[in-house]
This record gives sequence, C-alpha cells and structure tokens, in this order.
Amino acid sequence: MDMETVFRSAQVVFAILLMISVLLQQAQGGAGSAFGQSDSFHSTRRGAERVLFNFTIVVAVAFFAISVATFKVSG
Repeated sequence: MDMETVFRSAQVVFAILLMISVLLQQAQGGAGSAFGQSDSFHSTRRGAERVLFNFTIVVAVAFFAISVATFKVSG
C-alpha cells in the first residue's frame, strides 16, 4: 500500500467520525431562535457534552491535517 492510499483511507475515516460527532451534538438554540428570539441564559458545556465538543474539534483539526497531507503526497 502506498502513502496516498493510507492518507485517503484515513481521510474517509476522519470524515465519517466528524459527521457523526457533529450530528450527535445537541442543538444549543431551540425553535425560538429560528423565529428571532434571543437566548436569555448562558449555559456551559459539562460532562459528556464537553467531551463530545472537544472530540469534534480534535477530529476536525485531524481531518484538515490529513487532507493537506493527502494533497501534498498526491503531488
């Protein structure tokens, strides 16, 4: 297996992980924000929500790095 195949496979894995982690996150704004209501309170991320948020950031950065590496390897 050459390096380009490895990078492309990793890119697919990170893309799937990124999609799953984004879809699992709870929507912060409810239906009221769609109709112009502003949020009247500030909530902080705690527990599993914070872990999922940080995981999403790490996966997004890794996906970007793998994408750049794939571009560099493919020439």
